[in-house]
Amino acid sequence: MGSKPSRPRARHPRGADVVRVAILSDTHGAVDPRVLEVIATCDLAVHGGDIGDGEVLEAIAGRLRQGAGALHAVLGNNDVPSKWPECHRHLLPELSERLEIDLPGGRLAVIHGHQTPARGRHDRLRRIFPDSHAIVYGHSHRLVMDQLAVPWVINPGAAGRSRTFGGPSCLVLTAGRLGWHLESHRFALPERLPGENRKSNPSI
Repeated sequence: MGSKPSRPRARHPRGADVVRVAILSDTHGAVDPRVLEVIATCDLAVHGGDIGDGEVLEAIAGRLRQGAGALHAVLGNNDVPSKWPECHRHLLPELSERLEIDLPGGRLAVIHGHQTPARGRHDRLRRIFPDSHAIVYGHSHRLVMDQLAVPWVINPGAAGRSRTFGGPSCLVLTAGRLGWHLESHRFALPERLPGENRKSNPSI
């Protein structure tokens, strides 16, 4: 999986001037295969929490450009032993609640977002991470790209099957010393995904 996702500070691949970062969140145990195709074009991947299963982390890490980078992830409010398969619970202590990653041109902060009230969340996150170029959060399952001020505050939406509000989604950040660029990817929701439980409604 590359460098451990639990590091409070991490760096981009050595010597890289431009890095493509796949940003996703709220998989709740399943990641859409089309999101994995996007991840395959990236050097790093960042998961904003509510992972749901260690197999999600394995799937993401396995699709990154070979030898290019690492997977970084934070804990969501649903990432607790009682909601993870027993065989993967040993991974939970390796994850932290927040993470800061040094990239070309600035720093990317990651937090699930349940730690702050929904009202005024972006302002609060900007106060928590004032030195970052962008802040990733999840929790709401809604895709957001707030670039009105620096740091940007961005939410990739839900990359799995639960409450995708229009379909699974993710973001790609191209981080370079001369500037940063965001692109969003939203996919149509299939009638039914393999193994999907329509009654599943994990708490947010």
